[in-house]
Amino acid sequence: MPQSDKYRRTDRLQHLQLLFWQHPGKQYRTREIAEILGINEDTAIKDLDEMSSSGRLPIVKEGWYWRLMEGAKFELLPVKLNLAEGAALFLAARLLSQIHDERNEHVLLALTKLIVGMPPTIAPHLHQTVHMARQRQEQQQDKSGIFEALALGWATRRQVRLVYAPPHLQSFSCLFSPYLLEPSPIGRTIYAMGASTPPDALRTYKLERIEHAELTETPFEIPANFDGPALLARAWGVMYGDEEPVQIRLRFSHWVTKRVKETLWHPTQEIKDTSDGCEWTALIGDLVEIANWVRGWGADCEVLEPQQLRADLIKEARRLAHLYHIAPAQAPDQEDGPDMDLLSHVFGG
Repeated sequence: MPQSDKYRRTDRLQHLQLLFWQHPGKQYRTREIAEILGINEDTAIKDLDEMSSSGRLPIVKEGWYWRLMEGAKFELLPVKLNLAEGAALFLAARLLSQIHDERNEHVLLALTKLIVGMPPTIAPHLHQTVHMARQRQEQQQDKSGIFEALALGWATRRQVRLVYAPPHLQSFSCLFSPYLLEPSPIGRTIYAMGASTPPDALRTYKLERIEHAELTETPFEIPANFDGPALLARAWGVMYGDEEPVQIRLRFSHWVTKRVKETLWHPTQEIKDTSDGCEWTALIGDLVEIANWVRGWGADCEVLEPQQLRADLIKEARRLAHLYHIAPAQAPDQEDGPDMDLLSHVFGG
């Protein structure tokens, strides 16, 4: 079924808006815009005049050229969603508000705007969840301005000047080109992946560690060989590593095998049944993030590979035994099962 002109025009205006924001310093003649959008010049003039007069796109015409006004703010055009799509976006934003500890007014405002389009039968409950999220973040550091600078840099392909504070190291300044933004439930945060100068390399920066962020007018291009989704596919969370992916092989007891099978923990995972549970394997790029997940299963998960991770867990088990004054001769009771209440709390019921 062909689209109505109304929807084609909406897409066209969206394209027009992004054109100016992706190239903030560039000026366009009406003929150029008409060619880019695939329309005639009369239609282009109507679109430009409407966008300018309505304030949806703060542009001015000087002589033959259209340009973005100084200090213009970026505002997206309305998006049409059906009820199921609106519910999906609300749940996604709600999840982000739960995992993101710091204050972020943009996430909470997005949730509030989505509620406007929801049925009045559920709106009061949804407003209450937003209120709860706002209360939880009230005393936290406000990262709204930093998130806004990263989001605009990402959407318009402009560099962001950052002051970044790595753990246990001195803060440093850099010019950062945000190629990709990615939330992470593991670190309860948002990560930005992109090119950083210094050190003139691809880096992943954690939002909480950014002390200052300022959007610049300097444009950037994403290299053709950058494949963010492919890098994330090999990561456990967002840490993809610089070396070849490592095979993780774990043995789970029969007590938790059903729970292990309920979730796709990683796109490369394979599960094989054994006589006393199952064996789980996957290829990931970095061991740091998966280590806490393995610890969460307690004695119902044994690391078979890689040796480095197995050695780390053995060392920690010895420290735990020392901490709780457990003598080496005290063998565990093989009949004792896991703490199912704890596992349910950690991995979901």
